[in-house]
Amino acid sequence: MSTQTKQMSLSEIRDLATKTLMAHGCDTQNAGAVADIITKAEGDGCHSHGLMRLPGYVATLKSGKVNGKARPTIRKLAPAVVQVNGHNGFAPYALQEGRAHLIEAVKTCGIAAMPLIGIHHFAALWTEVEPVAEAGLVGFACTSYKPAVIPAGGTQALYGTNPIAFGWPRNGNPPMVFDQASSVMARGEVMLAAREGHALPEGVGVDAAGNPTTDPDEVLNGALLAFGGHKGSSIAMMVELLAGGLIGESFSFEAAARDNGDGGPPQGGEFMFAIDPNLMGNAGGWADHAEKLFDKIQGQDGARLPGQRRHTNRTQSAKSGVAVSNVVLEKIAAL
Repeated sequence: MSTQTKQMSLSEIRDLATKTLMAHGCDTQNAGAVADIITKAEGDGCHSHGLMRLPGYVATLKSGKVNGKARPTIRKLAPAVVQVNGHNGFAPYALQEGRAHLIEAVKTCGIAAMPLIGIHHFAALWTEVEPVAEAGLVGFACTSYKPAVIPAGGTQALYGTNPIAFGWPRNGNPPMVFDQASSVMARGEVMLAAREGHALPEGVGVDAAGNPTTDPDEVLNGALLAFGGHKGSSIAMMVELLAGGLIGESFSFEAAARDNGDGGPPQGGEFMFAIDPNLMGNAGGWADHAEKLFDKIQGQDGARLPGQRRHTNRTQSAKSGVAVSNVVLEKIAAL
């Protein structure tokens, strides 16, 4: 094991995250929900959304921006629309409280949406879609952030990294789930590169003057580029509309305008929907039909299904734990 890391079990990671959050004003429910997401991220090898995010969560508690004791409320706007108001709390607890209501609505109506408002989102999206897919449903989620991505043809950051996640249930296998930013690279990955001191690939972002750069610190002070040029830019715009305009929440630039700049997540919204594949006209065959596609993908050398690496990491970390950066642990200790 490298002297730059410390091997920690998943229970140790969860305990550290929980105690840190509770020491700064979270109650048991909110701390537990956030700690669970941090632990899942570490266990699946998604370190950019694991313990590295804990100082940002704490910053919002210390500044008073986030209510660590918030109680989400559920409101049924229609038989197939379940609104969750996080009341200025962290997103994980709001999602945890709303999930069963979404699943119930989907199994009644065939398709249902869950807009989340008044939340602070700082986590990986796959952790939110996977439980829905594990319940046998097709799931989708998206959320915005603060301006970090330049619209195609523009010169200034306007969109958030605006990730989307999609989950597909499978019989006898873990669900297929992908989670990707609308930018070339997630901001968390850029932060990780800056922390570890290595350069970014060409075409990830620009500096504050709009010049292309591979320096992660310069990109963090400048802006990211959308993946695929105008195509990724359009997807980022779609997320702004779904997670902002559609549900009565903020666009990224509006969230930034009222944010206090404490380094943690701004207050914003998230849009989620789910579909019951058994109510879409192919109840007896959709699962087996999908497996034919998955088999074709995996039948090509070098090709794999999204999420396979996460599940490999998950199995390994459950046995031997996770190597956590000492730099991250020192920051947490300083809190």
